[in-house]
Amino acid sequence: MADIRTSALKSPVDVAEYLFTRLHQIGVRSVHGVPGDFNLVALDYIPQTGLKWVGNCNELNAGYAADGYARVKGMSAIVTTFGVGELSVVNAIAGAFSEHVPVVHIVGTPSTISQKDGMLLHHTLGNGNFNVFADMNREISCAMARLNSPDDAASLIDYNLQQCWIQSRPVYVTLPTDIVQKKIEGERLKTPIDLHFPTNDQAREDYCVDVVLKYLHAAKNPIILVDACAIRHRVLDEVHDLISVTGLPVFVTPMGKGAVNETHPNYGGVYAGEGSQPEVKDRVEASDLILTIGAIKSDFNTAGFSYKTSQLNTIDFHSTHITVRYSEYPGLHMRGVLRKVINQIDKKQLSAIPGPKMSNKVKENEDNSETITQAWFWPRVGQFLKENDIVITETGTANFGIWETKFPKGVTAISQVLWGSIGYSVGACQGACLAARDASTDRRTILFVGDGSFQLTAQELSTMIRLGLNPIIFVICNEGYTIERFIHGMDEVYNDIQPWHFKDLVNVFGAKEGESRTYQIKTKEQANQLLEQSEFNSANVLQFVELYMPKKDAPRALVLTADASAKNNARQ
Repeated sequence: MADIRTSALKSPVDVAEYLFTRLHQIGVRSVHGVPGDFNLVALDYIPQTGLKWVGNCNELNAGYAADGYARVKGMSAIVTTFGVGELSVVNAIAGAFSEHVPVVHIVGTPSTISQKDGMLLHHTLGNGNFNVFADMNREISCAMARLNSPDDAASLIDYNLQQCWIQSRPVYVTLPTDIVQKKIEGERLKTPIDLHFPTNDQAREDYCVDVVLKYLHAAKNPIILVDACAIRHRVLDEVHDLISVTGLPVFVTPMGKGAVNETHPNYGGVYAGEGSQPEVKDRVEASDLILTIGAIKSDFNTAGFSYKTSQLNTIDFHSTHITVRYSEYPGLHMRGVLRKVINQIDKKQLSAIPGPKMSNKVKENEDNSETITQAWFWPRVGQFLKENDIVITETGTANFGIWETKFPKGVTAISQVLWGSIGYSVGACQGACLAARDASTDRRTILFVGDGSFQLTAQELSTMIRLGLNPIIFVICNEGYTIERFIHGMDEVYNDIQPWHFKDLVNVFGAKEGESRTYQIKTKEQANQLLEQSEFNSANVLQFVELYMPKKDAPRALVLTADASAKNNARQ
């Protein structure tokens, strides 16, 4: 006898099949995670729906990898198991929430029957409360779907994936073991999820545009400052059109690196208050109107809150509101406002004074020593990079050093300036490199990570080898936690690490002969030879570089920011 609960379905599909098919439709091609007994049956559906499973070494690494994947591919997915698995990835998901990265976190949970009966199961706190872990995730998810019934599973899945895309933040989806194979209507799969961004109220939008144009046309020395949320909330087309139409000088924040074509004649460099190059600082702070797009004015993004700009001379464009000087216009997305500003600008009323020109200052930072210094290395990296490279920098010297690197066109920069979880970049490198391959693009993925940070997540090198990925990995060997040294405890033992033979890990993790190359670089001459070598530049195998720098050397911006952080920590 037919099951009357499913007999009316036109195209019955299992809940797990529906979920993974939707992810495929949105553009996800690989799913990160770690298997566990509450998600195993669900994992069987991944290859059936055209997706690939990425088994990571642990859930935290998987979360970092999913974050990196989403920054390149647009969205990502990770599968963990109830309790122990999902809590292991909370740090990474919190980072994705903090930095506006769309990650779908799918948690395999005990059956609805077990939950209802409050059974004393493994991976629980032993108190019968099966909601506690979902409650923990609530504050780091923009939407949640508890798939406890097939009746509303499809609508909950569609809504959560839509919100993940539109809000550009993680969502949390629980999939109980007894729901995985329940039948739901598959006809919905013929209609793609609506991922269009909501339009603004036209009257409110028009009024705001008029106010923006009034101040823009009246300004004598306006500039554009682009930040991270311009990338995350997908307004880079509007950003570049605004630059082209206005001819205004454009700068980026540290978190905004990669948002703007840095070969554009209007590009002036990185602005981070006192951490900026002098000519950039002077130009930005002399402006009588700053158009900030997607700003995140955090401590490390502003070199310790060292901006010398006034809100009275600022128009902030955000995904949820626009702020013109001290007046806020809530409920407006910057996309619609920017597009109308671009279309309605009167160029004859616009004052566009050229700004400074950024270059990779290698010769200016040369000295008589063969020692590789932070000041010399980062501009030299700018000469090594190619168009469309993916560049990942770790919290620490790399995050601050990259400010002095002028990118070629099309470079994607990945960092975690706001959340700042050390070790993030290694997992993110795996995810970003895989995303580039899944997108069928011929892009190099290049990681710069400190030796201390690398030790936290080194296992993901194993995943890269298993997947046949070919990143270029620079491990900066400078004997420990440099940013912490400059904040407090320069010579304290807690900022030291055990030295590793880092490049030997490539063989330890099982790389086959001919599928990798390793290097140890200790002088400028060796660095120059490597960076100019055609074989190295081809990035046709995984390449691992031990790069040695002095223990107490740090980028200028890091020293300034660390000092500001130390003073802020000491405030009474």
